[in-house]
Amino acid sequence: MKVSIYAGKVPENESLVNISKLITSYFSEKPDPSVTEQRILFGTSGHRGSSLTNSFNEMHILAVTQAICLYRAHQKITGPLFIGTDSHALSYPAFVTAMEVLAANGVDVMIAGKEEYTPTPVISQF
Repeated sequence: MKVSIYAGKVPENESLVNISKLITSYFSEKPDPSVTEQRILFGTSGHRGSSLTNSFNEMHILAVTQAICLYRAHQKITGPLFIGTDSHALSYPAFVTAMEVLAANGVDVMIAGKEEYTPTPVISQF
């Protein structure tokens, strides 16, 4: 395994993220669907992007979660949906947004108790 050249070093200010700005942008900024870089982009483990570039924000999570609810209804899926969080700064805000949509659609949800992290590989086991 290759070790990062930054390992063991104090990060430079340019590499630090303003978490308050990141979370505020998640809720306040609106993506422009005509801008390719602001559209929903899925990676191997889900939606990827940053609220600072309008590529991951509340509007995205609302749309994806509602689409999941509509798909489940169309397919007559009634079992619980498993959802998790990880240590990324926007994980909890996205979790809250998703839970609001799931609750509004009457979807039973299974979560880890006591705000435990449950990243994608853990959820995939269910």
